[in-house]
Amino acid sequence: MLGRFRHIVVEGPIGAGKTSLAQKLADLTGAELILENADENPFLPRFYEDRRRYALPTQLSFLLSRVEQSRRLAQGDLFNSTSVADFMLEKDMLFARSILDEAEFHLYRQLYEGLKPQDSAPDLVVYLQTDPAILMERVKKRGRSYERTLSESYLVELARAYSEFFYHYEAAPLLIVNSEHLNFAERDSDFDLLVQRIRDMRGAREFFNIGT
Repeated sequence: MLGRFRHIVVEGPIGAGKTSLAQKLADLTGAELILENADENPFLPRFYEDRRRYALPTQLSFLLSRVEQSRRLAQGDLFNSTSVADFMLEKDMLFARSILDEAEFHLYRQLYEGLKPQDSAPDLVVYLQTDPAILMERVKKRGRSYERTLSESYLVELARAYSEFFYHYEAAPLLIVNSEHLNFAERDSDFDLLVQRIRDMRGAREFFNIGT
């Protein structure tokens, strides 16, 4: 159905709905689902309480986990290599630049360059672009205890960083989705529209947007 895209990545800021969409795409295609599993990072709750103190261990924990997953993707099973992921390793640099000081970022970048797989570009990236106020509503709705300290200003900063990152992104075909009026988790009609848009995609960078 989406066979020409063997490895799809769904990306976006926290609360954008990337994990829910990745799950539905994997279910539809029978692909292997690969999740970043942020809840398994032991430093993440402490990072939200004290960003300056726990930024580096949080990023390093994510880096090691995602490198391992990306290596597995890069190797792949030649007979069953279709996969959908809710993260991309390259995005980690986005966070590192925004939360680490100069010395920490230098260390992080050295480790990143030494550990990253050489050939892990996806066949398609679906970037979920969402207004920070809506991100805040969704984060509050899901009620994770360690996310209670998240501020809208942090989400504004994060959304801006994502926008800047994908503005320059050219490593794979990119579908930019304005998800403000879309709910892929709860409305099958929205999901069907997106699947059709993916099927119709021909260019290296395209956009999907619907009104109210």
